[in-house]
Amino acid sequence: MKVSAEVRAFESRLGHRFTRPELLSRALTHPSIATETRPSNQRMEFLGDRVLNLVMAEALYTADRYADEGQLAPRYNVLVRKETCADVARDIDLGAVLRLGRSEMMTGGRRKQALLGDAMEAVIAALYLDAGLDIAREIILRLWGERIDTAEARARDAKTALQEWAQGRGMAPPRYVETGRSGPDHAPVFTISARLDNGAEASASANSKRQAEQAAAADLLARLESST
Repeated sequence: MKVSAEVRAFESRLGHRFTRPELLSRALTHPSIATETRPSNQRMEFLGDRVLNLVMAEALYTADRYADEGQLAPRYNVLVRKETCADVARDIDLGAVLRLGRSEMMTGGRRKQALLGDAMEAVIAALYLDAGLDIAREIILRLWGERIDTAEARARDAKTALQEWAQGRGMAPPRYVETGRSGPDHAPVFTISARLDNGAEASASANSKRQAEQAAAADLLARLESST
């Protein structure tokens, strides 16, 4: 398969030369230009999302062996959310090599957050299929870089970020409702639901109400951004 100079330059920015360039070609093909003989990147997006989830969960689990699930969950959500994937895509100028239909190109598709995030996940799938998990993990960790180290600090702002998301769309601030409590009195586990006026909600559990609220906010924000 002939590879353009632009795609070769992208491979250099990515840090991997594909032995099966057709995988990268498919990862860069948006549904707006797909045909029966030129499938879109949607299936690869599905796979890449799962590869990214595993790599980030493993990285956080290894980096902080004392953190419990309630502490790790919001950090994880910050790292795998669509916004973060789009930021990484911008770092390597993925938008420059996307294959888009005319309508998407006319409306600035190469800069759209959701589109870039989806394409980044598809590229991760291409890496995994072309070179295996070890190489994919190495490249993902390099591309995400300091975002992993700062995930805890960024996760602390999940409630603020969710409130800004809601206000930006004319909604009331999120509500946080305690829906469960378990464990002994000296080590309770709280379950909190973060809810928006549009019916969207997400729940999380942690050893403090504050941690559970942050985790629920991060989870809900990640879901909202992945659906846009």
